[in-house]
Formats: sequence, C-alpha cells, structure tokens
Amino acid sequence: MSRLPALNLTIANDLSEIGRIATVIEDFCAREGVGEEIAHAINLSLDELLTNTISYGYEDGARHSIDIVVKVSGDRATVTVRDDAIAFDPTQAGDPDLDLDLDDRPIGGLGIHIVRAMMDEVRYARVDGHNQLTLTKFSTR
Repeated sequence: MSRLPALNLTIANDLSEIGRIATVIEDFCAREGVGEEIAHAINLSLDELLTNTISYGYEDGARHSIDIVVKVSGDRATVTVRDDAIAFDPTQAGDPDLDLDLDDRPIGGLGIHIVRAMMDEVRYARVDGHNQLTLTKFSTR
C-alpha cells in the first residue's frame, strides 16, 4: 500500500512562525508536482487562518502548538490545521459586505472570505477540544 506524500509541521502560536512555513510549503508542493498557484493558495489561506488563530484564539498568554499537515493525492492538495484555541468554526462566519465603502465596513471577516475564495472545500470539526480545519484545493496537474 503506497503512502500519500505528506508534510507535517508544528508551529508555536507566534506570528513570526507563519513566514517560516511558507517556503517549506512551496518546496513541498514543487517536489510533489503541485503548481505554484496551488502552493500560493495554500500559503495565503494558512497566513489568514493562522494569523486569526494566533491573534484571537488564545486567552492565556501561554505557548501552544498548532499542527499543520499538507497531503497530495491525485488531483488534490489537502491541508489540515489542528489547534487547541478557543472553539471557532470559520465555515459559519457570514460573508462580508464587499459593496460597502472601506470606511463603513466592520473590521474582520475578509480573511475567511479569502480562504473560501482560494480553496475548493473548507470543512471544520471540533475534535477532543481542538479545532480541526480541513482545506482542499483541486489541481489539474
């Protein structure tokens, strides 16, 4: 039985960690034959999601770990993000009103909108006290 190519990363809940993983993900995608546009979609989505999680998901000021798994299988790349932050289901967030002037828009909501636009599927589950977000991007490799 063949094993799916996978990249397993663990980062701390520190914003400086986000930039560190972008190159690792780009290298993994290139090695697995996933196009640059998909690597970009993954990195942009992770940047948005991780920034929100790290900025708003932890109230105790303690160090926490966030696990990221990127898998490539056939025509798809799947990213799973697992954290022990405050429960938050981004799939339930409403769409921002993009027709409002910038000054009239409430703060927030654009990051999740970007993730939905960049990914083909976004699924959320709360499992054993952890948020688990699964993102899927289909390719035409």
